[in-house]
Amino acid sequence: MQIKSEKDFWSGLMFIGVGVAFAVGALEYKFGSSARPGPAFFPFGLGVLLAVLGGMVLFKALTFEVEGGDRIGKIAWRPLLIISLAVAGFGLILPRLGMFISLPLLVIVSAMASDEFHWKDAIINAVVLTVGCWGIFIYGLSLTIPLYPNFR
Repeated sequence: MQIKSEKDFWSGLMFIGVGVAFAVGALEYKFGSSARPGPAFFPFGLGVLLAVLGGMVLFKALTFEVEGGDRIGKIAWRPLLIISLAVAGFGLILPRLGMFISLPLLVIVSAMASDEFHWKDAIINAVVLTVGCWGIFIYGLSLTIPLYPNFR
């Protein structure tokens, strides 16, 4: 069988791999029932769904002809490193600086990875996402995420 779209082929394999890893990892937790789902219910379902979608993308890569083979280009190391470091930094500073400082920092630093970075767009995006996260996680779900800096 011949690969007709290199990008779809590798994307499909990646989706399948991550989906299977999440589904297998979820097996360590209790499933519960559909009326009272346990902690394994959501990650297992999401992992299976991701693996199925990956299978569909992989099937497309092997069956549908794409002009030029849809080759994968060079790896964009700069954006990959900036976004990875921004997410890791967010995880480290959230407990200390709170959501109202660390989330806008994450959004703005991640936006700097783009060649099309504009301060105005990044700030608007940061404000909207911070308010949305507050509304969903703090107000809606009543999670105990620190909002303000804690210097103790």
